Amino acid sequence: MSTGAASTEYDLVVEAPRLVGPDGERSAKVGVRGSTVGAVEPAHVPMTGKRHLRLADDEVLLPGLVDSHVHVNDPGRSDWEGFPSATRAAAAGGLTTIVDMPLNCLPPTVDTTALRTKQKAARGNTYVDTGFWGGVVPGNVDELRGLHNAGVFGFKCFLLPSGVDEFPPLSGEEFAQAMAEIASFGGLLIVHAEDAGVIDAAPQASGTEYKDFLASRPREAENRAVQRVIDQVRETGCRAHILHVSSADVVDLIAAAKREGLPITAETCPHYLVFTAEEIDNGATEFKCCPPIREEGNRDRLWQGLADGTIDMIVSDHSPSTPELKEVDTGDFGTAWGGVSSLQLGLSAVWTEARARGFGLSDVVRWMAAGPARQTRMWAKGAIEVGYDADFCVLAPDESNVVDPQLLQHKHPVTPYAKRALTGAVRATWLRGEPLDIEEQPRGRLLGREEV
Repeated sequence: MSTGAASTEYDLVVEAPRLVGPDGERSAKVGVRGSTVGAVEPAHVPMTGKRHLRLADDEVLLPGLVDSHVHVNDPGRSDWEGFPSATRAAAAGGLTTIVDMPLNCLPPTVDTTALRTKQKAARGNTYVDTGFWGGVVPGNVDELRGLHNAGVFGFKCFLLPSGVDEFPPLSGEEFAQAMAEIASFGGLLIVHAEDAGVIDAAPQASGTEYKDFLASRPREAENRAVQRVIDQVRETGCRAHILHVSSADVVDLIAAAKREGLPITAETCPHYLVFTAEEIDNGATEFKCCPPIREEGNRDRLWQGLADGTIDMIVSDHSPSTPELKEVDTGDFGTAWGGVSSLQLGLSAVWTEARARGFGLSDVVRWMAAGPARQTRMWAKGAIEVGYDADFCVLAPDESNVVDPQLLQHKHPVTPYAKRALTGAVRATWLRGEPLDIEEQPRGRLLGREEV
């Protein structure tokens, strides 16, 4: 159906020999008016524009990626990361939108005053568009509706200690109370689902052997906690989202909950899809994350969960710290900070593994752009469609590089992807119709939740 593209002059016309849209990959032209997409037409349709960009034959136009699980740690722990460095890394990796987690910053985002403090730290310092999660901790249930009205995208909670004292976990009663309250105003609860009792009963992690760390976070902890979330969703009707699925055992639980019609979604992360426990060297604490990277067979089952739609999306869970906290000198998995730094590398890491398994770029876009955008109800993000923000990622899908941590934009050059060969190079990122230049002044916007 024609949009009148031939008779309209656009601010920008992008000619893409390959474009990944909601209906798959094709050759197309995109007309941009202001900051939004005004037309998407077959390549043969003539378009005029004040500016014209033709992608190279080895490039593909993707929508800007959306990462709804990023720990920026700013304010309060900006020596770990910060809005400028995190969003530079995002832009370099083809991301145009992130949502920042409510913990590891000081103060944590558990009331509207803390949200305003975080927004003040972010304003004018983000290279990409940035939204915020609120947090649920013991004693703040009365703050949740106010945070919701202030525009947070939902609320994160833990069912076991989070790793920072200022963001404690919820008891069973507090979890039920929080879910009922969030359901009352149609909000979303996102859950770090590991069971404290199971982990308390497991061997405690210490020393340099990865197998000992893996034994300290058994699959059963995740399995039991996910079942608990599902049961509570059934009781309250609250929308819920399972964070960073690492145990493939829970895929069947989530699939059954979806068949039942429960409002539940799930994510996994690049490191669970790329790495395996068998390949992690002793002392390699850059691989430590919670829940942990598991065995090869488990990884294959996670990919199956993505293929059949049980797992809805892939996000980074970028959770950096200083090299000292990662115990890079001692290699002690018991005391090292648990978090993987990968924000800039997620697209190439996932694409490298996905195409080896027979998936296409349309699948990657569904998992890394459309999925997170729909989960957070960002109706103008995650696709190249008329009326959407003109957010683009220009990818050379066949170009390979070896990861040099010193060239990454996040604050500390610590990542498990160091020296790994990855395929797929981001050549340009466009935010709302303009190319992103991380050497220039940041122009990302602060986002609030959109009403349905």
